[in-house]
Amino acid sequence: MSQGEIVDKVVTYVVSEIVDDRDAVEVNIVSDGDDAVVAEVRAAKSDMGRVIGKRGRVARAIRNVAGAAAEEEGLSVDVDFLD
Repeated sequence: MSQGEIVDKVVTYVVSEIVDDRDAVEVNIVSDGDDAVVAEVRAAKSDMGRVIGKRGRVARAIRNVAGAAAEEEGLSVDVDFLD
């Protein structure tokens, strides 16, 4: 199992359930040291508002879920939402 695999699956699933265009969802896991990863989330421009949510509430929830998934792997995670 590669580093951040659980985070990748969880974040991909959650974001895919939120957006209209599931095919445009892309999550890349980038190593950020020995015990840290960065999840780079991309979605269609028309869906980014949904992914981030009002006042960033949905984005914060996604970060919380990603953090819980990362704990399962003994990692810390940062989630970046990219255009």
